[in-house]
Amino acid sequence: MSQLQVNRINDASGGVLAPISSVMRNRIINGAMVIDQRNAGASVTPSTSIPTYIVDRFIAYQDAASKFSVQQDAGAVTPPAGFNDYLGATSLSAYTVTSGQLFILQQQIEGYNVADLNWGTANAKTVTLSFWVRSSLTGTFGGSLRNSAGNRSYPYSYTITSANTWEQKSITITGDTTGTWLVTNGIGISCSWGLGVGSTFSGTAGAWAAGNFFAPTGATSVVGTNGATFYITGVQLEVGTQATSFEYRQYQQELALAQRYFHKVTANTGNNYMGIGTGVNTGTSTADIICPLPVTMRATPSASFTGDIYCYDGFTAPLLSSISAVYGGFYSIYIGVAHAGGSSAGRGIAFYTRNTAASSFSFSAEL
Repeated sequence: MSQLQVNRINDASGGVLAPISSVMRNRIINGAMVIDQRNAGASVTPSTSIPTYIVDRFIAYQDAASKFSVQQDAGAVTPPAGFNDYLGATSLSAYTVTSGQLFILQQQIEGYNVADLNWGTANAKTVTLSFWVRSSLTGTFGGSLRNSAGNRSYPYSYTITSANTWEQKSITITGDTTGTWLVTNGIGISCSWGLGVGSTFSGTAGAWAAGNFFAPTGATSVVGTNGATFYITGVQLEVGTQATSFEYRQYQQELALAQRYFHKVTANTGNNYMGIGTGVNTGTSTADIICPLPVTMRATPSASFTGDIYCYDGFTAPLLSSISAVYGGFYSIYIGVAHAGGSSAGRGIAFYTRNTAASSFSFSAEL
């Protein structure tokens, strides 16, 4: 039976039981908001200089400081049936968005994962975006789908009719037959939800446009009301003219999909130490480390750390002080590091986190 088709299985009496969905029907990763490697459920206030990753694969961005916070399961409300988690944004003031400002949530989808949509050609496929949403505000809300260059956009709108109530939304979008849409490991499609978007970045709802739009004109501004909330989960983008049931994946599958873009080794709070890699001292205070990666990452990742990372050579355990270089490919990486010293060149070392929750090592190949 082909995994690339939707098939049906007959029961013993000849009746149809249920459709079997195709592999990767949902092009959104972590749409149920279950993976949060970076923040482990902690509240985050997005940066004003670069997009801030919150739950895995989802970005928050704001053009003015401290206008909203984001958090997995913010507000501790009950998610819609079938879901355990959601992503929540909370307005921190009553802010009037200026024409050139943006306050958004977004997921950037890798081009390889949407190549079959054939956007930018006469064979462009129609897609349907669906999600569950809950807000303390009512009215017309919106977002957009955009290409990597930001010169093709489809602003979409939807209505929230009841405050503080989960509602499921579905938007069908005819595929774009023009423009350039990447089908490589770059950004294939950016899918955004507006929390407050200025007129410069707002366009006509329900139509493709040659512009960089993040929301429809006149959409409700969440950051315009102090304490306003916006919660979302069950996000799905799929081929077709109607939404189907949310594609649940096993936790380990969802985690592996997320780790293609970000992987974090975090120390346990007990007595356990978490291994990162092994290597050799190249001097009394320098070393080269080979770090295996759990999945093939999108590109050679950058590396960073927090807290105490040990470089144990069997005699001493100096702490990591800096990362000098990152080499290698998508499967494992080769890292040059400096540590506190006291070792000898030629000694093999084990590279691992200290057993405190503040100790972690991260690899990032985000779009």
